[in-house]
Amino acid sequence: MLNRNSYLDIRSNYSLEKSNTFGLDVTSESFYIVKSLNDLRNVLSENKTRKITVLGGGSNIIFTKFLDGLCLKIDLKGIDIIEEHKNNVIINVMAGENWHDFVKWTVNNGFGGIENLSLIPGLVGAAPIQNIGAYGVELKDVFISCKTINIKDQTEKEFDEKNCLFGYRTSRFKNIDKNIYIITSIKIRLTKEKHKYNISYGSIKEEIGNREINLKSISKAVIKIRKSKLPDTNLLGNCGSFFKNPVIHESKYFELKKKFPSISAFKVEKNQYKVSAAWLIEFLKYKGKSIGNVGVYKNQALVLINLGGATGKEVLSLANKITYEVYSTFKINLQPEVEIL
Repeated sequence: MLNRNSYLDIRSNYSLEKSNTFGLDVTSESFYIVKSLNDLRNVLSENKTRKITVLGGGSNIIFTKFLDGLCLKIDLKGIDIIEEHKNNVIINVMAGENWHDFVKWTVNNGFGGIENLSLIPGLVGAAPIQNIGAYGVELKDVFISCKTINIKDQTEKEFDEKNCLFGYRTSRFKNIDKNIYIITSIKIRLTKEKHKYNISYGSIKEEIGNREINLKSISKAVIKIRKSKLPDTNLLGNCGSFFKNPVIHESKYFELKKKFPSISAFKVEKNQYKVSAAWLIEFLKYKGKSIGNVGVYKNQALVLINLGGATGKEVLSLANKITYEVYSTFKINLQPEVEIL
């Protein structure tokens, strides 16, 4: 249905089942696809009193109930090289671009820096919110700034890397400024030559084998590894890694190491260790386990899956059960990487 009181194509009682990768069949009170910055300003201006929910690729969100207010699907497109130097290039990317497609574009053009972030689901606009990362690389490593629009008054503001307050899978947009700004584009700096390859994390080096180490071989290796661990969302609804890897003090790590000699962790900074959440969950024998319509993926314990007809409450129930047992056993608080609404 269209909202006949506006020239904007706002749809009422819209199913979000195909707009979230977990495949949860929830309804949004209203839904609008944003195609331009002008669109965005207009729809925000006309709906100042309504609750606004911003949706990108729907790959990092769990809906647990009917969504009140207006859901905005960001579909802003465009990739532009705005500066080119001898050793690097500065690129502006609109928020609605598919992240993996953008990574492929950079690799095919010989630009280095985000090849390790291949096959991460979602859209470009969500990348700074989450400070996405994988295989030893994070967005902040190449990030210059992002442009935003304030939801309440439609003012525009640009945040540089420092002011985004990036942390492990987080930023100001996920904490102090949650639901305040909509990211419309990001600006990043990538290398043109003298690339700094990062193949020390995980099994990238082993996957490349005797092949030449370059942008394409690293990207292909990451894609192959991720496909072996993560289910296709078209076959099994999921949000990728559901939990963050917890960071604990070294005294706590050594204490756990005595009780659980095979615990998987590595030092991230002085006195701090990052523990594998997958190891904790697998130790508790949840890997491959299912409860009702949800389960834990057989190839990766960090991934919760929709076995068919799952509800957000079922997902949350399983996540809470895992969180409780991890704390009871290890005294470690697991934090979700996904957003739960």
